[in-house]
Amino acid sequence: MAKPKKEKCYINGELIPTKEYSPVINPYNGEVIAQSPVADIELLERAMSGASDVFKSFALLARYERAEMLHKIANGIEKEKEEFSRLICREGGKPITLARGEVNRVVITCRYAAEEAIRFGGDWLPLDIHPGTKDFTGLLGRVPLGPVLAISPFNFPLNLVMHKLAPAIAVGCPIIIKPSSETPLTALKLASVCHRAGVPAGSVNVVPCPGQIFERLVVDDRPRMLSFTGSDTVGWRLKEIAGRKRVTLELGGNAAAVVHEDADLKFAAERIAFGGFAHAGQICISVQRVIIHESVYDEFVRLLIRETKKLKCGDPGDEGVIVGPMITSKEADRVEEWEREAQKSGAKYLVKGCREGSVLTPSILSDVPRNAKLNEREAFGPVVIVERYRNWVGKGGAIDRVNDSKYGLQAGIFTSDINLIMKAYQELEVGAVIVNDVPTTRVDNYPYGGTKGSGQGREGVRCAMNEMTEERVLVLRIQ
Repeated sequence: MAKPKKEKCYINGELIPTKEYSPVINPYNGEVIAQSPVADIELLERAMSGASDVFKSFALLARYERAEMLHKIANGIEKEKEEFSRLICREGGKPITLARGEVNRVVITCRYAAEEAIRFGGDWLPLDIHPGTKDFTGLLGRVPLGPVLAISPFNFPLNLVMHKLAPAIAVGCPIIIKPSSETPLTALKLASVCHRAGVPAGSVNVVPCPGQIFERLVVDDRPRMLSFTGSDTVGWRLKEIAGRKRVTLELGGNAAAVVHEDADLKFAAERIAFGGFAHAGQICISVQRVIIHESVYDEFVRLLIRETKKLKCGDPGDEGVIVGPMITSKEADRVEEWEREAQKSGAKYLVKGCREGSVLTPSILSDVPRNAKLNEREAFGPVVIVERYRNWVGKGGAIDRVNDSKYGLQAGIFTSDINLIMKAYQELEVGAVIVNDVPTTRVDNYPYGGTKGSGQGREGVRCAMNEMTEERVLVLRIQ
């Protein structure tokens, strides 16, 4: 058997070998599929210096030049769609059909960024607001902040990287990307596409490394922004040490879906089963809590169980599989332990999953105590909890139940009552309210992010471009 290939970091337009390597393991079968480079302080400094050196020239590129780069990157990904999909499946355990969907989204995200690179601009600012400024007028523009640090998670190793990389290119910010240690290969492959698209040396860098090493750049004053997607514990700590740089955080949650009595129960059950268990629930907006009106609770739970049992589990390389492996055995152990804890505290299984290797099949529980980890924390696994509600508002009502969380990323509500919809929009403490679909829904152009423990700032191409730039005023005196 051939030895797994040793990959290289992408720094300043070059592929750089490292002194240390780490195995990248297929979470489904334990196969070592490659050796990932592990960057050290010296290589991170090389990336940082290159990003700093190229910033001014990169920022001064014409808009059409940056747009053309992004279109070339999108073209390169399209040419290798199946290769990217298979790689995402192998290194991250994402079911192949979902991996293909991710790659398709990435192409759209990249092309949208190319369009925004052309449109993104400022405004005329009237300044003749009193006699002393009669001859003054102004222009309001946005200028790039400077080098950006980006940390991305394993569950969307291409699209979540692109949501940082594409806006950075669109506005002219060099970027240094630390991909997840579990899924670095996809980001390194993306770097090769960027290289062929002609990105300037130093403008895009991909440096797999341990978090504690990358933190040397987080505390450095030269990067002007940190964009982090990952756990709340790590994210908030990085914000504390990031100094004066701008920080955006997308930190996940324990998303709720509310099923009202007027909902299309069959449709809601289909969507919630998918939204709760796709990719083994390893999605930050995966459905974790389902809050059901008491009048339809029994019927809906019956339908949810039926739809859940239809989901195909197992080898993520098999067509039709929706529930693949957990990213590591340790994570599978954790989810099982949280389920046991809930059961000991009085929770009841409506569907009890089983385990084969790193694959956990779906579980549905009821009567989960408020203080159980399955209720309080982000499960990030194939488990959903259900509960009843009587009223839409008020103590113990549907909105109150959704808000009874330290997180607030997205929520889904199934109802056709416009009054209830508007009440939810006004009072739910989340970044987005999804009507008649699951909170797992995301369209890549809208402002994406959360409240409370789910983070700060917003992603989505246009919003990320705003985050990576700052306003600058030009005042003109007309003589």
